[in-house]
Amino acid sequence: MKPNPERVVPEAKVSLRRRMHSGYQVAGYRLYGLDGVNKVASGEWFEAEDDQTAIEVAKTLMDGHDCELWQGRRLVGRIAHTRRT
Repeated sequence: MKPNPERVVPEAKVSLRRRMHSGYQVAGYRLYGLDGVNKVASGEWFEAEDDQTAIEVAKTLMDGHDCELWQGRRLVGRIAHTRRT
């Protein structure tokens, strides 16, 4: 799978030069959708300003599945799909 450039958080669309000179930074995150037996079924790459923003983006991208959010080797969190009954 390749990163989807359309899945970039708007705040991340700042030039590298501006980020370097203003202290503005973004981080790359990976969102893995899990199947019924907790195996990776899908993956999305995106950038976000911080963990909280990444979690909010992940909730909109998870498409009704449980998922894990990673930044590099660090597990940011596991997000469970809220099942409505």
